Amino acid sequence: MNHDEIISSIVMSAHALGRIAAQDAENDAPAAQWRALTLLERESGQRVGALARASRTTQPGMTRLLGDLARAGLVTRSPDPSDSRATVVDITEAGRTALTQWRETFRTALAPRFADLGAADWEALHHTAEILAAHSIEPKQEAGGRE
Repeated sequence: MNHDEIISSIVMSAHALGRIAAQDAENDAPAAQWRALTLLERESGQRVGALARASRTTQPGMTRLLGDLARAGLVTRSPDPSDSRATVVDITEAGRTALTQWRETFRTALAPRFADLGAADWEALHHTAEILAAHSIEPKQEAGGRE
């Protein structure tokens, strides 16, 4: 397998694991919800447009999703202090708790699929996870224009 194929395989496997974990955990919340909460956990106080771009969705779609999350008490929305036309979104403690519970549920759901791994495989996965984490940090978006 060449380098490009390895990266492609990792991306496709990660998507498949996410789908499998959601199915096995019987979690019917949209993946977009967890993506948005994860983005806000990393950097709270983001504009709607920046969240939409990072989630690869439309701004109206993100606005609808954030409305659902706000009604559930997982995020708060407020006017941007530097531009009152824009909205800033913050994750709440309830949002952080939901995200922590979601991750634990997925870990539990996926654990049986990895039960047969030995120490060398776990070390390889640990190293891979570190590399992926280091290479998946998104550059901070500049706040430009109305969002």
